[in-house]
Order: sequence, then C-alpha cells, then structure tokens
Amino acid sequence: MFEFADRVKRLPPYLFAEVEKVMREKKAQGIDLISLSIGDPDLPPPPVVVEALKSEVADLKNHNYSLSQGEPEFRQAVSEWCKKRFRIDVAQDEIIALLGSKEGLANVARAFVNAGDHVLVPDPSYPVYNNASTILNDGVAVSMPLLEENGFKPDVEAVHPEKVKMMFLNYPNNPTGATVDKKFLKQAVEFARENDIILCYDNAYSEISFDGYKAPSILEIDGAKDVAIEFHSLSKTFNITGDRIAFAVGNKQLISGLTKVKSQIDSGPSVYIQKVAAKALSTYKNDKPPDFLKENNKIYAERRDVLVERLCSMGYKCPTPKATFYVWLNCKCSSIEFATKLLSAGVAVTPGIGFGEHGANYVRFSLTQPKERIIEASKRIAALLSCAV
Repeated sequence: MFEFADRVKRLPPYLFAEVEKVMREKKAQGIDLISLSIGDPDLPPPPVVVEALKSEVADLKNHNYSLSQGEPEFRQAVSEWCKKRFRIDVAQDEIIALLGSKEGLANVARAFVNAGDHVLVPDPSYPVYNNASTILNDGVAVSMPLLEENGFKPDVEAVHPEKVKMMFLNYPNNPTGATVDKKFLKQAVEFARENDIILCYDNAYSEISFDGYKAPSILEIDGAKDVAIEFHSLSKTFNITGDRIAFAVGNKQLISGLTKVKSQIDSGPSVYIQKVAAKALSTYKNDKPPDFLKENNKIYAERRDVLVERLCSMGYKCPTPKATFYVWLNCKCSSIEFATKLLSAGVAVTPGIGFGEHGANYVRFSLTQPKERIIEASKRIAALLSCAV
C-alpha cells in the first residue's frame, strides 16, 4: 500500500476535476448539459495563430528543446507587448516563458516559500494559490477575505504581516469578475515593500474587458519591480488554453528563482508555440486590443448582458462585471445545493465554496457558451426556480 505524502493528503479535491467528473456522468446519462462552469473559451483562435501554428510546426528546427527561460524571440515579443500595452519597460532577463500561468504560479512559490512561511491567499480565489502554491510547498495559507461590500478587494491594512513571505492578488478577478484601479495597486505595492513580501500578481484576464475598462499592470506602479512578479496567459486572450503558453515579468531575482526551479523540472514550452505566441503578441499595434479581440469581447459582453438581465429578472442581485468571462452570483443559499439543483435541469455552474470559505453562498457562471445556449440555460433555471423571465 503506497501512501501519499502528507502535503498531498492535505490537498482538497481539485474543484474543476470534480466538476468535470459530474459533467461526464450527466452526459453519459444522455442529459443535454449546458456547461457554464469551467472557463475554457468556446471561441476559436484568431487566424493569425492558426496559420502561424501550421507554419511553425512544419519547421523541423522547432522540435528541439527550448531554453529554460524561454526563446529570445518570444521574450523580445513579450518585452515589446508590455511596452505597447502598458507602457512599461521589461528587459529580457525580467521575463520567463511558462507552460501556462498555472504552472508559474505554483513554481514561483516553490522557489521562495519555506516550510511554515505564511502566504496571503485571497478568499475566494483560483484554487492554485492555496493548493499548489502554498500547501504543496508546506506553507501556511492566511486568508484575505474578498467581500462584496468591499468590491471583492482585500483590506491589506487589516493584514498582519508577521511571517508572511508571499502574497497573491488577481485582477481582473477569478471568480468574482471584480476589477481594481491603480490606487489599489499602489496600496498593495506599498504594503509589500514595507513588509518585504513577494507580490505575485495574476493578470491572466487583463485583455478580457468591457465597457471601456482597461486592466492595468501592477508594474505600472512605482517601486513594483522591487517586490512584484506579474503573470500573463495567452490562453484566454488568444483562445489557446490547450497550447500551454504564458509568461511572467517583473523583479529580476524572482524571475531568476522561478527559472532555477523550472530548469530542474521541465524543458519549457515548445519552440514552435513560443514562435506562434510571439506572432500573436505582435498583433497589438498599441495599447488597444486588435480587431479579433475587440470582436471576441463584444461577444462576451452580449452574453454577459443576457445572463445578468435574466438572473436579475429572477430576483437576484447580480452585478455586471467589467472584465473576465465570469458572472459571480450570490445564490442566497449553499453553493453546493444550488449547483446540484441546477444540474437536475441540465445546467452546470461552479459552486463558490470550491474557491474558498467566502464563496460558500455564491456560484460562478462562465460565459463560454453561445448566447442561444445561455438563454436556454436561463429558461431552465427560471423554470426550476418557478421564476418568470
């Protein structure tokens, strides 16, 4: 009998794996399931990505090992993108290529968190911060509540910084869809600098925004490079979640530590996907999104409006998010019970308790289904709850 390591025993079930399991079971039963749960875009990659992928895969030189920190061509493209998008200067030794930002978020903690170190984790939040980044590194997770009355922003002034080595922040936020301005980011940077805390800023949804909102980079804040590393994913921006390509930028020492860990456990993203990603990033000509992304965000905004309008007509108070493709709903009851009830009507949503204790009475809807399916899902929910829409 082989036993898991103690740190693995402490892991809770991975939320999305559990959701996927239930969805498979429902589909096997012949149920027409409308999945508004996992955030995997249904929109296709832009043509520039598809064509570049065909070309770069066909180049046999692109099938050798890549450099641990990333190919120079990719890092140069990242540097240029950061300059155009955020007007920040990032040198090549302040950039690292990642096998998706999820991997980078876990491994940066592996590079710096010792057993017993405290890690500030938003609650609710993407489970990787608490599980892969903290538990699997024998750290101690310290909850930073994200409350609706505070706009789902943590009160950093209420945090006790003793023993804290690292802090995670994520805006535009998954799962709540909340956004922040530079004033909040300045406060976070000052807190991290004053207390010598590594600030890991997950900016994976920076390009999925609506109604004129533009997500900032934490590296736009003076002094951020002293303490911060920012994670970006091409998955959501270019609809290539399965191709596993992302990057981190920021403090040179933090990039170096992350590179050292990665050099021991992986060989970096494939050369061809880094070259494809470089071409994708080059579609940005300035700080405005390229045309394909404008169209994608328009589609997400239409879906958002349809869903929010119908949920509100059912009597729920449902804020309209300015970014991400998620809608975070206070379901006024146990999120597990609510999600289970919706499954009986063939609608899958993600129970908020899987994101943390403060998500217990919320559920997350994903906008990764066509508008017609969202309308159908809304009708099913209304019928189940005996509401008119």
